[in-house]
Formats: sequence, C-alpha cells, structure tokens
Amino acid sequence: MKEKMIPAFAKAEGGLFTAVEKADVGDCYQEMEKQGVALMGWADPFMPDHSMPAHVEQAYVDALRDRSAPHYTAPIGSAALKERLAEKLARFNGLQVDPQRNILITPGSDSGLYFAILPFIHPGDEVLIPAPSYPNNFLDVEIMGGVPVPVELHRDTGYQLEISALEEKISSKTRMILLTHPNNPTTTVYDRASLEGLRDLCVKHDLILVCDQAFEDYTFGAELITPAALNGMFDRTVTVFSFSKGMGLSGLRVGYLVCCDRIMDAMFANAVGVIGATSTPAQKAVLAALEQPEFMAEFDRAYDFRRHKAYEILNSIPGVSCDLPASGFLCWVNVSALGPSADIVAYLVKKAKVAVNDGANYGPGGQGHLRIVLGVYRDDQRVVDALERIRAALLEYPRQ
Repeated sequence: MKEKMIPAFAKAEGGLFTAVEKADVGDCYQEMEKQGVALMGWADPFMPDHSMPAHVEQAYVDALRDRSAPHYTAPIGSAALKERLAEKLARFNGLQVDPQRNILITPGSDSGLYFAILPFIHPGDEVLIPAPSYPNNFLDVEIMGGVPVPVELHRDTGYQLEISALEEKISSKTRMILLTHPNNPTTTVYDRASLEGLRDLCVKHDLILVCDQAFEDYTFGAELITPAALNGMFDRTVTVFSFSKGMGLSGLRVGYLVCCDRIMDAMFANAVGVIGATSTPAQKAVLAALEQPEFMAEFDRAYDFRRHKAYEILNSIPGVSCDLPASGFLCWVNVSALGPSADIVAYLVKKAKVAVNDGANYGPGGQGHLRIVLGVYRDDQRVVDALERIRAALLEYPRQ
C-alpha cells in the first residue's frame, strides 16, 4: 500500500519494521528509559520529573472539574487566553496586536508550525531553511509537496544568518523562508544585523516568513528580536509560539500563532478542518501560568547553570568541542574529529547509558554533531552526572 502514499509518507519509517533512533518517532525512547538510559535527546523540560507549578496544577485540576472540561472552546481559542497573550506580546515581543484578530490558539506548536506553513505552499514551491534546523521544518514542507532548500549556517560566523547565501538560493519558485529563532539545535539567537538583513531580503523578493520562536524565553542576556516586530514584516510573517519549552508545559499541548488579520482570516476559516480545537482545561492552565510566570526564574537559573557545566565538561574531551549555549536548554556539540555522529550516538547509549540526538537529522551542517538536551530532570546533579558519563565514555572512544 505504500506505493499509493505521497513520497514524504512513503519513505518514512515509524519503527514497526526497522529500528528508528529518532527520539520523537515510535516508542524507542520509552524503551530506553526502562533500561535506565538518561534521555537527553527529548526537548521536554525536566522530563520525567514533576515540574508543574502548584498554581498551574491547581488551575488545571479546577478546569478538569468544571462543567466546561469535556467541551470545545472555539477552534480559534479562548478569548480570555488571547487577551492575556496580547499583553505578553506587547511587553516581550514588541508586537501590538488585536487579541481577537491576530492570535490563534493551537494544539501545541508542532501543529501550529504545520498550519503556519500550509496556506502558502503550492506543489513545487521552494522554502529556504537556514540549517542545521528543526527536522520538522524540512518534513512539513515535503509533506505539502514543497521543496525544502537548506542554506547552511557556519560556526565561524556564530551560526548567524548569511544574507548573501540565502539570496543565492532564491529562485522563481521560492515562496518562503522558514526560521527557527532561537535556533534549534545550535541555540543561536539571531542578532539585529541578521534579522534586519532577513527583513530586507523578504521585502525585496516578496517572500513570506514563518518564524518558530518556541525557544524564545531564555537567552541569557542576548537581545531577543521578534522578526514580525521589525518595520515592514508584520504583514508577511506568521510567528509560532509555544508553552512547552519556556514554561515546561509540553504535555498540555498548547501553542499559538500570531499574524496580520488578512492571513488570520483564512486561518480562522480553516482551523477546525486542519488542527481542531485546543484542550479546554489546558488553555485554562496555561492562562494561570501567564498570570503568574515567576516560576520561570527557577528554570532560567537551572538552564544557565547547566549550559556552563556542559561547556566545561564537554570541552575537556580531546576531539570534542562546543560553544557556550546561547539560549534555552540545548547543547550543540562537534564530535566530527572522533568519527561519524551516528556511531557515537549508538556508542553513548551502550557505554554511558545516555541517549542524545544525531546531528545528521538536523540537515546540512549537522553531520558530525550531537544535540544534547540539558533540560531533563529536575535535579541539576543528575544532568551533571550524565555529562560526566558522556565524558568518560568518549575518553575511551576508539579514535579514527
């Protein structure tokens, strides 16, 4: 039956017939956890430990007991939640929006990302993707019949955008630029020069920008610029936001899209047919988180401590190097001097009892790298212990 599928589905493997090592495919990661493997390849904050703040948990319990719990909200989202989000967008992102015309609540940011891209892609359309980048950026475009066009970023320029390289890849078929900002996996926070250059390029070539800002909350002093807030960009940008990374509420599955009302009108019309309504109790829980976000300070402290420890431990391994992570709770590690990254990922599972991501899955520039999630576990020491096990194992890794 696979020959009847579209190419993006026909070539995909979900783990039923072959071994799949990707953390978000099948149940291989859950099986590893049962074997005592530290899951440092799943970007789910403090997993598997309890981490929901008490006031958010109480709001969620109250919402589950309310008579509205088993019923839909509007597919476009709770009006009360969108009112509060408009305040956050003005304060944090520099965006002045009408909460009832410019915000759409989605069942998580992955479905939001898909829905943000979907309206614009005709078969054969090309989408420029600065890479390494989040794998779903490539996959979503392929599912829609578009053509992902990676534009490789480079460590010697701090993984910042190279506008001339982007422009060289533009053709008559180019429809969109798809950006993850801050970048997943490199953690790069794109600076003003990069983003203003990107703005000028989008305007010059009349391109749509879809910007995924799931990792926006922790940038450790670096300026976080929302591209849609730059002059001339709001009308051509769809921005994807998440409660999963910054607030550690991955399991509630709530995200949101922000764009101009000309785009949003079509999204409102099609939301029920593509993504459906977001969980009613979950929307009430994230509203409570927005109203009292002070708990995020603890997350900030933990991630800041862990990025410095990872930088210290991993750079002490001959043949291994990484930059100090610039945002969030990821670490992008160059192991190319040791050998193929896929081999090292498999070796670390067996030797160190730690599962990390193969950088090859993140597109050009990813081969020879590991993505390590530092945001797992509530206890900092468990993360440090896992990093030390990685160090000990790689010190014994057979050199090429």
